Amino acid sequence: MSKIRVLLADDHAVLRAGLKALLNAESDLEVVGEAGDGVEAVERTAALRPDVVVMDIGMPRLNGLEATRQIHALGLPTRVLVLTMHAEEQYLLPVLRAGAAGYVLKRSADTELLEAIRSVHRGDAFLDPTAARMLVQAYQGGAEEGEPAAELTQREREVLKLTAAGYTNQEIAEQLVISSKTVDTYRARVMEKLKLRHRSELVRYALKHGLLEPK
Repeated sequence: MSKIRVLLADDHAVLRAGLKALLNAESDLEVVGEAGDGVEAVERTAALRPDVVVMDIGMPRLNGLEATRQIHALGLPTRVLVLTMHAEEQYLLPVLRAGAAGYVLKRSADTELLEAIRSVHRGDAFLDPTAARMLVQAYQGGAEEGEPAAELTQREREVLKLTAAGYTNQEIAEQLVISSKTVDTYRARVMEKLKLRHRSELVRYALKHGLLEPK
């Protein structure tokens, strides 16, 4: 039986070493490469064509969300499995929209990761139980949130979409050629107009109103 070929993408070398030892101890898994940042993750995925990429979200040069988007756009059969410490809905939904096949929390990696890798390799989706609950709550809780987006200016809509897609303030500022402080000002206006209180509600609102759909 051929082994599942895995690429590890995380900026912590010690963690990568631990994961590599864990995976290589399994008869059906093999770590074929490592990446310390998002740019390397994309480049090595293109070069090595692994079956599964285990991807951290918070990485230098290119975050895991954008790296996942770029890997998905390569059109390879490679599946991306996000392994992260973040248990917040604001990370989960954008990651799934970017094309990730699974979401596992680092705190449960010792019990969930092996099953998750095998599941996404089979073509199934895998969500950590905590992530699965968040996803259900997002769709159940988002039905009545927010007023129509037509009340927003074009720039406010841009800030809303980028925020909901998981970009940081600095990344939004760079894309829109404005300051981080200005991003905060626009986001505050958006939340006031839409009667939202939390960043996670922005994500639910954007999903509900189709603002994250590719054009």
